Amino acid sequence: MASSRTTFTLDDELAEQARKLGINVSAAARQGVADAVRAALARSDREAYQRYPERPDSFWEDAEAWGEE
Repeated sequence: MASSRTTFTLDDELAEQARKLGINVSAAARQGVADAVRAALARSDREAYQRYPERPDSFWEDAEAWGEE
């Protein structure tokens, strides 16, 4: 997977705590961004579903019946 370099600002106290605890800040940031993207996509999917909820579709009943023949 290709990677992009980015820079962000971290509170000094938080950075010090991470260093003391041996936390890999880059890995934690990658995971945090991945989690945020996943959550945003899920939220977007839910909102789209609420705008356009599923409705019964007779096509599928006909298609299932055709498959039984």
